[in-house]
Amino acid sequence: MKQTICIDQDDVLADTHTKLVQLYLKSEAPRYELADLQEKSFQELFHEEERNAVYRQIHEPGFFADIPVMPGAQEAIVQLQDRYTVFVATAAMEFPNSFREKYNWLAEHLPSIHWRNYIFMGDKSILGADYLIDDMPYNLQTFTGKGLLFDALHNRDETAFTRVRNWTEVLDLLLD
Repeated sequence: MKQTICIDQDDVLADTHTKLVQLYLKSEAPRYELADLQEKSFQELFHEEERNAVYRQIHEPGFFADIPVMPGAQEAIVQLQDRYTVFVATAAMEFPNSFREKYNWLAEHLPSIHWRNYIFMGDKSILGADYLIDDMPYNLQTFTGKGLLFDALHNRDETAFTRVRNWTEVLDLLLD
């Protein structure tokens, strides 16, 4: 029987940060340039009001529909499926508009993952997989399997979990 992997969607399979950066740069008077936004997190750069304005866009219809695919994700998923049963476990409860958009995004960009392997949820502590790949440390803290922290600007100071910087590193670790 194959081991199971649950994979977060936003900032792991889908490059959500890039989408937010694009929207911010198109806003009325951005204070930062692309280079700044690629070196520091929104939490480091923005005051609370500015950060909230950016994050409000996540709740808008259409936000999740056209997020770019994380480089290497599509090819990696196909390779992982030879050895593992792969699920996508994505937080959707706090973003009710996201259900259909996330579903459609997965069907378009990762057709090798069957819709039965989509998990829309709020609390990832209930997952019973062997591995969880996620960019949010709090999701890994309560996970009982092996947690892999997918590298992101907002988690770069976290040291409690095995860090994977990209999909090549995921494959190196899991297909070793």
